[in-house]
Amino acid sequence: MTLDPVDLNVFRHLLAAIPEEMGVLLRRSAFSPNIKERLDFSCALTGPDGDMAAQASHIPVHLGSVHVTGRHLLENVDMRPGDLILLNDPYRGGTHLPDVTVFAPVFVPRRKAMTMGVMCRAHHADVGGAWPGSMGPVHDVHGEGLIIPPVRLVREGQLDDDVLAMVLANTRTPDERRGDLLAQAAAVELGRERVLELVEEHGVRRVLTAIDSLRSHASRVTRATLRELPDGTWGSELSLDGPGTPTIRVAITKRRDRLVVDFAGTDKEMEAPFNANEAITLSAVFYVVRLLVREDLPTNSGCLDPVTVRIPDGCLLNARPPSPVAGGNVETSQRIVDALLLALADAAPDRLPACSQGTMNNLTAGGRRGDGSPFTFYETLGGGAGGGPSGPGVSGIQTHMTNTLNTPIEALEAAYPVLVRQYRLRKGSRGAGRHEGGEGLVRELEARERMRVTILAMRRSEGAPGVAGGGAGAPGRDRVRTADGRWRPLPSGQSVTLDPGDAVRVETPGGGGWRKG
Repeated sequence: MTLDPVDLNVFRHLLAAIPEEMGVLLRRSAFSPNIKERLDFSCALTGPDGDMAAQASHIPVHLGSVHVTGRHLLENVDMRPGDLILLNDPYRGGTHLPDVTVFAPVFVPRRKAMTMGVMCRAHHADVGGAWPGSMGPVHDVHGEGLIIPPVRLVREGQLDDDVLAMVLANTRTPDERRGDLLAQAAAVELGRERVLELVEEHGVRRVLTAIDSLRSHASRVTRATLRELPDGTWGSELSLDGPGTPTIRVAITKRRDRLVVDFAGTDKEMEAPFNANEAITLSAVFYVVRLLVREDLPTNSGCLDPVTVRIPDGCLLNARPPSPVAGGNVETSQRIVDALLLALADAAPDRLPACSQGTMNNLTAGGRRGDGSPFTFYETLGGGAGGGPSGPGVSGIQTHMTNTLNTPIEALEAAYPVLVRQYRLRKGSRGAGRHEGGEGLVRELEARERMRVTILAMRRSEGAPGVAGGGAGAPGRDRVRTADGRWRPLPSGQSVTLDPGDAVRVETPGGGGWRKG
């Protein structure tokens, strides 16, 4: 069976509409501001082989690893009709522990094998561990929270109350977690229902043909894009400003319509939460390859078909258990993107921008209110985007591997015992150049109850590099103010207790400039 271009385009939008609708339902049903306000979640469909077939316009670090999750589940779980699979294990198909995934296999009547899969991944504000928010300074993954290997949350249509109780017993905020998990389950059930409706209307053979054809189209367009680039090998290296300043090294070789991305020489895994697993590294590569393509094409696993990725086992970007990985998902992923952009700067100067802020500025807090009820809070903060060929970088925006919103001041103050004292652009933080980088942000929160606060962030030692003579953006800075008005630095990865009246201020990095001005 073949489909003409018009039919194929129709199916492209039919498939993408399903995860988009799932996201709308999740946002309306979730309990936590992190999901319903910041939209820290992603939805996607897989094909029968576990590879990504379609996605919503959600978060790159979640979506670029869908095929890793899908393949792992197919190989290791005996899925049955009506099952909902729950997982967060970064070494068994997950990313990092706060990103909890719910996956539903879709079985079509009279077919024994799974026809498609429906997936929802959302960041939960707490999954246990040593620190509120599950993003603190620990030495192994067990200190980061509850590890959930692939298990059935729903067995053939029946909720497993024992599994749900086990998960809720290992978080500081069980009521919020229950609401968010069941919202995810509802979103996935909606996705499964929509896939079955699509199959009923068009036939399973036609739908699977569309998935295969859209993947082939994405692969062809990516190959055509690579042919436009010169053949050659380009490299870069960047250090993290975490413990020991480990270095990421990459060499990118392009020959005809193939790309080889080799991370040989990258430093070894570390006893700090900045390791990345293979899924995160592949997500970053997927994202940068997609940036190269100017055409509006369906984003699916076909984009990686012409790309070979080599990641040494046991290095910072392919860590082994029990290495901690909370910051690998949110921080090291950003540095991988920067290393890839710098390596490709000479190969594609008219396509790629200077480096953006290079961090998600993760802020977590937790404690108990005056009435004894627990709270945990998590947000990431925007900064400056890098200037690029088409113009200056945007100010105060989430960049690259994240695609979330801010937490509105009204929602933040209503849900948690904090006051927002400042929220503004950070003037003077942009990198100079023909096209300047964007400005960072200033966010200052004052505690109204005693709470434990942690900041996990990069780009505090050096700013985002410019390209082709453009200037670097200003590095970030984090400080704590005690009630007597004195300020002191808060190093990344360290936690501090705030008493009522104390405040934390995060000043996020600016973006790098593009070309000499």
